[in-house]
Amino acid sequence: MSNDRIQDLDELAAAIPDGAKLAVPADYSGVAMAATQALIRRAARHLHLVCVPTSGLQADLLIGSGAVDIVETSAVTLGEFGPAPRFTAVVRHGTIALKDAACPAIHAALQAAEKGLPFMPLRGILGSDLLANRADWKIIDNPFAPGDRIVALEAIRPDIALFHAPLADRQGNVLVGRRRELMTMAHASKQSFVTVEEITDADLFEDESLAAGVIPALYVSAVVKAKEGAWPLGLWGRYGQDETFLRDYAARAKTSEGFRQVLQRWLERPAMAAE
Repeated sequence: MSNDRIQDLDELAAAIPDGAKLAVPADYSGVAMAATQALIRRAARHLHLVCVPTSGLQADLLIGSGAVDIVETSAVTLGEFGPAPRFTAVVRHGTIALKDAACPAIHAALQAAEKGLPFMPLRGILGSDLLANRADWKIIDNPFAPGDRIVALEAIRPDIALFHAPLADRQGNVLVGRRRELMTMAHASKQSFVTVEEITDADLFEDESLAAGVIPALYVSAVVKAKEGAWPLGLWGRYGQDETFLRDYAARAKTSEGFRQVLQRWLERPAMAAE
């Protein structure tokens, strides 16, 4: 790892500068909520949030706390608990720049950056309303078949990928298993900051059953241990989401005052056994 100076959550949050293009995963993929708490505590501002390919509670908290200027996403929603209230409010009032996308477009644009390409072609969004609202997406001819139209998506190269995973080793290799979007985020981004449930002394690449699902330390800038670091969201194979918290948040955060109250209580709660 190149960023050995990062030893805890506060140092990790301090290393994410204001104005950064920050890539974060969907709620099911390992969201670094303990790190998000530290980021809001330090009053981060002017972030360009790239949701891969959607977000929920994490984006809503960052938006409601005033940390985000631009959100690039396919959706921001609390799923079965309803709309994301602070995201909905800022979109209605036009107080945030929204770069609307589709899930395949987010993945394809990150894959372009992953491969060092300036853009990635995608066919499936032809004819959609998205193209009328994304001047940065260009309809071009397939160079091998003139007249065959295709969309060119500019590469998304985040400054930092931020996510939570179950396990890392002392070398900085991180286990993400089947969550290949986390691998893509790490490859595409200039830096990757990862919180994990555990750090093992064993080399993850020495275990043949794990190696295919491991991000090499080459792509990982810092690892911080944060037990239950995805709470109140869940982490695959470890724990589920806190439905009581999410239901309460969805109800209270519909108003600015309700959001302020629930945010304050959340910020006052220590990170879950973070180390």
